[in-house]
Amino acid sequence: MADDTALSLSRNLLRLAGSQLTIHHQRRIPTTGALIIISNHRSLLDVPLLMTAVGRPVRFACHHFMGQTQGIKQVINALGCFPLAPPGQHPKALFQKAMPLLQAGEVVGLFPEGARPMIQPLLTRQVGPFHRGFAHLALQSSMERLAIIPVAIAPTKEIITPIAPFKLFQWLAPSEPLFHRPGWHPAIYYRQVHVIIGQPLWITAKHRASYRNSRSNTEVKRLTQTCHTEIATLLQNSSMLSTDE
Repeated sequence: MADDTALSLSRNLLRLAGSQLTIHHQRRIPTTGALIIISNHRSLLDVPLLMTAVGRPVRFACHHFMGQTQGIKQVINALGCFPLAPPGQHPKALFQKAMPLLQAGEVVGLFPEGARPMIQPLLTRQVGPFHRGFAHLALQSSMERLAIIPVAIAPTKEIITPIAPFKLFQWLAPSEPLFHRPGWHPAIYYRQVHVIIGQPLWITAKHRASYRNSRSNTEVKRLTQTCHTEIATLLQNSSMLSTDE
């Protein structure tokens, strides 16, 4: 029932926002088993957008601010999201929350760019540098079948509008350095957007052995760069896509 609620809410949020979604290569997504979904990130609509595209409930990690703000908190709970730890707290909080979900065969969603593109939006075909937490999570997992699915969100029509002064966000989340700036927090609403599913990257015993034996995190760097390159390529090629799929 909770799964149905999350999917239904995602579709309703996109409908309410007036977002026209075109999904490409949806058949690349396994219909069962544990998955890690990663994507570029520029809008609050990215969570319902990706959940609708995947067609399965996705347990997204979200900014700690969203888990402590009334109104937003209720929505992310209904979507099945789990807040990350505030700055300065131990990063293992992600693993403590996400690993049991993967072991239960669920889908976990992460935005490796972090929250910065929400504050300082990039151009629609750009992707920022990635944090490596998703790669560590995948390589520390123990399930026999686990895939990382890189996904590109490529809007063709969007609206950027200010929603509130950063001073308000500073008051609500004083520990978050991203909010310590002048001006207003922007919000992006998609009007037309492509969601392009990349090739699954299956995590094998060989990958995990290389990860355990590497002192320089070579396997983490390789996996992170592979996923970044895949999403960047999908974004660059998105101009050739049609809305007929």
